[in-house]
Amino acid sequence: MGGDPYAWSWNAEALLATPALTAAYVLALRSYAASAWRIACFAAAILLLLAVTITPLETIALEYLLSIHLLQNVVLAEWAPALVVLAIPPALAATLPRVPAVPALLLWVANYGVWHLPWLYDTALRHPHTLLHLEHALYFATGLLLWWPVVHGPHSPGFKAGYLFAAFALASPIGLLLALIPEPVYEFYLDAPKELWGLEPLVDQQIAGVTMSLEQAFVFFAGFALFFARFLKEQDAAEDKLPT
Repeated sequence: MGGDPYAWSWNAEALLATPALTAAYVLALRSYAASAWRIACFAAAILLLLAVTITPLETIALEYLLSIHLLQNVVLAEWAPALVVLAIPPALAATLPRVPAVPALLLWVANYGVWHLPWLYDTALRHPHTLLHLEHALYFATGLLLWWPVVHGPHSPGFKAGYLFAAFALASPIGLLLALIPEPVYEFYLDAPKELWGLEPLVDQQIAGVTMSLEQAFVFFAGFALFFARFLKEQDAAEDKLPT
């Protein structure tokens, strides 16, 4: 710790995982055609993964600011997995094992919660080449499981709306607690080499918690609103078919 906060970072996540994921997707497209918007979703996911693993965001997240680290976690656990799942052609998805919705949701929430326990969070940051890579890999893997029933599951729009609402309700307490606890909970950032951008550890933690809560509110409620609107449309269509 204590180097240039704006240094680029080259690590296994960037140099191995993203090219491997890209190669697998390109190979899949040889057998299963994908529309342009799905390919664009995949490209956006890769760009997001690279942005949080090789740019200065990685350095700042791992050495200076909790708020940037939580942004990194959100990308790995929510945004990038959602885009990857959207990118998968339905014909390919139909050949893959079905992902049960409730276990997928509970596994994602449990994984998210466990890695935010202070002792484990600090330990992972102090082992960036081993335990932290495992944390990030599990974020991404459980994120894929979380979004799979929403995008490729056979469930009704009403079920998917409730599923996304439950995801928000179960995950949002993490951000809210970080925003409300009156003292820093992660010792690792107390030992940061210097304050970056004038943010003291407690202020950084409050920003991290508020940002995380707002992000989850936007992402999950946007999905909830989409599927709830579809649910209402189905209900209206069903009522129109009833004999008068």
